Amino acid sequence: MDGTIDLSTLTARRAALAEELESGAKLLADLEAQRTELQQTMLRISGALQVLDELLAPATSAQADTAADAVTSNGVPQPVPA
Repeated sequence: MDGTIDLSTLTARRAALAEELESGAKLLADLEAQRTELQQTMLRISGALQVLDELLAPATSAQADTAADAVTSNGVPQPVPA
């Protein structure tokens, strides 16, 4: 071999690299779409959690008040009615 590179080898290598680049670009686009979809799903879940926390806050506060009322003046806890 005299140090020259066959033109057909270069052309084949270029075609393989171009195909690999196109494949990578498609994969990246798919992953970005999945990322966007996951972010939207997580945002909906976060919003649902916030709503549930707000709905549960009065019940949690009422339970805490009931538990505090169950302690007598001498500090002995009394049973909390169900």
